[in-house]
Amino acid sequence: MPGAIYAEGLVKTFGDVRALDGVDLDVPEGTVLGLLGPNGAGKTTAVRCLTTLLQPDSGKAVVAGLDVLKQPNEVRRSIGLSGQFAAVDEYLTGRENLQMVGQLYQMKAKAAKARAAELLDQFDLADAADRPAKTYSGGMRRRLDLAAALVVSPPVMFMDEPTTGLDPRNRQLLWDVIKRLVSGGTTLLLTTQYLEEADHLAHDIVVVDHGHVIARGTSDELKARTGGERVEVVVHEREHIATAGEVLTGFGKGELTVEEHTRKLTVPVTGGAKLLAEVIRELDVRGIEIDDIGLRRPTLDDVFLSLTGHVAEVKEEDNGAPEKAAAKDRRHKKEAAK
Repeated sequence: MPGAIYAEGLVKTFGDVRALDGVDLDVPEGTVLGLLGPNGAGKTTAVRCLTTLLQPDSGKAVVAGLDVLKQPNEVRRSIGLSGQFAAVDEYLTGRENLQMVGQLYQMKAKAAKARAAELLDQFDLADAADRPAKTYSGGMRRRLDLAAALVVSPPVMFMDEPTTGLDPRNRQLLWDVIKRLVSGGTTLLLTTQYLEEADHLAHDIVVVDHGHVIARGTSDELKARTGGERVEVVVHEREHIATAGEVLTGFGKGELTVEEHTRKLTVPVTGGAKLLAEVIRELDVRGIEIDDIGLRRPTLDDVFLSLTGHVAEVKEEDNGAPEKAAAKDRRHKKEAAK
């Protein structure tokens, strides 16, 4: 039986560009699917098709048991959407933003007010509830945007890059909120460029590139597919990067990765702790001082690099300015409430 979010053969083109080229998804009820991919891979297009904001050229999509193409109004009443940019009205207070959303969903004024107060407290915004949203920090606006998506407690949520630009504290706060939602039975499709985020939150992961699904599985399954261990070295002096690279290449079983700005070098290896000791000895013989060295399992970054040929970049997919995109998301929320 299809899950709470189901897509089969989704295709969407923009001129000569096939943003989606036969995408299949199946998200069981009460779970989180992490949708990963490079910028322009089709993640946001998939979200917009599944939330009725774009119509696919072909394929099938079912959300909360409702056909996205045949029952778009019913789908909108059954989902919450937090887009790439905080879609809040800057001239309304936080409380007024949430009450407005409730009234758009035809909640009675008293119920909308009570729900707004509940969400403001839940998202640590109670102290700023009666300040205009334009005075909020970026993290506060993001939390208010997510709260607005939850006014009617939807069974299915879509979050498109929800923590982009947030500091670690606000990111952790949103992670905690997401965990509580899912533990309460909410189904979530999450797109993100933060691979740690997908590793931390997602039950299953789908990687897309150029509109195609190129891999799917749990975090552990994708890491096992990448295989092997990694030796990771941080050299003390930048001028030692090249020599350390020669040493690691000699022990490695794959391509060497170098991060110049952090002076960190990583290479796939086999041999475990015994090989690590040999690497340390060779670096010492070469007179290379190190700040850190370790042996670790593959991360989702390694998986991403292996599958797509480059590391994930934390940037927005929308080609317009943030203000334009935020205004678009505000319109989408109002359309969803009709």
